[in-house]
Amino acid sequence: MEVIYQYAWLIPVLPLLGAMLVGLGLISMNQVTNAARKLNAAFIISLVGIAMGLSFALLWSQLQGHAPYIRTIEWAAAGNFHLNMGYTIDHLTALMLVIVTTVAFLVMVYTDGYMAHDPGYVRFYAYLSLFGSSMLGLVVSPNLVQIYIFWELVGMCSYLLVGFWYDRKSAADAAQKAFVTNRVGDFGLLLGILGLFWATGSFDFQVMGDRLAQLVESGSISNALAILFAILVFLGPVAKSAQFPLHVWLPDAMEGPTPISALIHAATMVAAGVFLIARMYPVFEDVPAAMNVIAYTGAFTAFLGATIAITQNDIKKGLAYSTISQLGYMVMAMGVGAYSAGLFHLMTHAYFKAMLFLGSGSVIHGMEGVVGHDPVLAQDMRLMGGLRKYMPYTAITFFIGCLAISGIPPFAGFWSKDEILGQAFEASPFLWFVGWLTAGITAFYMFRMYFSTFEGSFRGNDQKIKQKLKKAATIVLELETEEAATPVFGPGAMKHGELEAHDSHGHHSDSPHESPWTMTLPLVVLAIPSMLIGLVGTPYANYFEEFIFPPSETLAEVMEKTAEFNPTEFYIMAGNSVGIALIGITLASFMYLWRKIDASAIAEKIKPLYELSLNKWYFDDIYHRVFVLGLRRVARQVMEVDFRVVDGAVNLTGFFTLVSGEGLKYLENGRAQFYALIVFGAVLGLVIVFGVT
Repeated sequence: MEVIYQYAWLIPVLPLLGAMLVGLGLISMNQVTNAARKLNAAFIISLVGIAMGLSFALLWSQLQGHAPYIRTIEWAAAGNFHLNMGYTIDHLTALMLVIVTTVAFLVMVYTDGYMAHDPGYVRFYAYLSLFGSSMLGLVVSPNLVQIYIFWELVGMCSYLLVGFWYDRKSAADAAQKAFVTNRVGDFGLLLGILGLFWATGSFDFQVMGDRLAQLVESGSISNALAILFAILVFLGPVAKSAQFPLHVWLPDAMEGPTPISALIHAATMVAAGVFLIARMYPVFEDVPAAMNVIAYTGAFTAFLGATIAITQNDIKKGLAYSTISQLGYMVMAMGVGAYSAGLFHLMTHAYFKAMLFLGSGSVIHGMEGVVGHDPVLAQDMRLMGGLRKYMPYTAITFFIGCLAISGIPPFAGFWSKDEILGQAFEASPFLWFVGWLTAGITAFYMFRMYFSTFEGSFRGNDQKIKQKLKKAATIVLELETEEAATPVFGPGAMKHGELEAHDSHGHHSDSPHESPWTMTLPLVVLAIPSMLIGLVGTPYANYFEEFIFPPSETLAEVMEKTAEFNPTEFYIMAGNSVGIALIGITLASFMYLWRKIDASAIAEKIKPLYELSLNKWYFDDIYHRVFVLGLRRVARQVMEVDFRVVDGAVNLTGFFTLVSGEGLKYLENGRAQFYALIVFGAVLGLVIVFGVT
């Protein structure tokens, strides 16, 4: 087993190697590389598959009790400062490696079917491989500096993938929004890292936590300064994991192809934020004020995301707000000290959310056969309905995902979410209430999504709905340039030079179709952990908590806590959470399956609340007016200062030089007598001046 640890560095390097080789091929031999698209895809998928195999081997070794393994080399040294780089393998790393590689592998298999007709097929695989490598590098990092390097690389990859169809204005804008919003959080993280290093003299997670606690206890640094450093570090996860107030980028990131939406939401970018909180837990747990900030931020974000998801009609954006809400649960868990529960939910959520997103991509792929490649139509649930009969595999797996995320036993989401709610109740009944209420809203909007998409009659051929949706999108479309209206890549693109209405993929039929096996197989595979993986963390035998527990605790302490399991308390808490989930499902059934309740009439009665949800609590509008328009005004003022003051000073200097030069040229006539006269005049002037004084 020791040999596996010595070669564990291959796990992030193999996908990086695939991205580099394919990327160099695209740069140097573009046509040849694109022609061998299947070969390139198979090459990258194979490398990720090998990394996945190594990850499972490491996880098995850690489960068998192998000690954590750290291998580093000295990267930089200056006086007493020494910076090491390398990799570490412990329980948390092994778990995250398996989550990232399995989801990435299945997403890449799925991509072959979803992107089959896209001209950027090979480029997309290169980006996916680089993205996976970046996240894997972040996971194995032994210190905060190395994490920050890969943290930024993950952000860069998300920019490339969200804006993959860059000739669509909406995609380009979404990529910029994601990039800029994340820079805000990353700047806070950088300041926090520098502050902690100034205080503790180390970049090691455990050392920073221990020294910071000692410094605060001895009075060497104030408690307020420790809180400031902890919150600055937390700003990084706030942006990456889309927590309030930096959550606004994630729904817009749906402009990227659906496979990358699944990867971002399940195992890479948003998971990086929760992972960093777990890694920095030795720092956070000794700063109670910071833990409270984390807990309440997560609780509010969970509620915020759920209330917005209720009114979303775009299937991908509905799932995006669902992710924001579920990430809020994980962050809240970390804040209340439920370290194991938060990471347990991270694991279960990764599988059922990846399945839900890939399922939405399968739906979009099937809908394009009826409505074409217009994302306004292909992703709107008002044009769907009755898809279960046309897409049975997609419908069944999506239904399983809805049950899992709603917290219905024995599906995976029930065990992880219930554990979070149970520990939240012990810490703060108010936080439990917010999480409990959010659980009911989650069940409602997820089954609203399922019933609107897969049940009832198919509405894809209803011209009235199509015209209504197109009319609603007219204002947005008019803002786009003519070039962006006919993109080269993605939905709306010309396929191999043919008109979209007559391409070879069978579009514009009367009914949708099931996706190819490369897309349905990953859905079926992901359905298995979505149903069963929660069983490793039941309160009766919590193997997960015995494997993943806070760095400050020992296995004996964890075993002692699990031995205190009270079935009565569990049944009461579980009954409450399942009960409100069933209420949400029942309400969704009455409104969207049986049509016994008129949803539009209810919306009219609570119009202010409906408008608040539909307009995403107006955060986008507020940010646009305050930051975008405000910064533009500041930029214009700066430009005026630059033009009038800076440029004015430079121009004035040039003008003075020009005028003085023009004047002096008449004094330089080449006559010695004239120069002697000038010298005589100057000497006479000096004599007069000094003679008078």
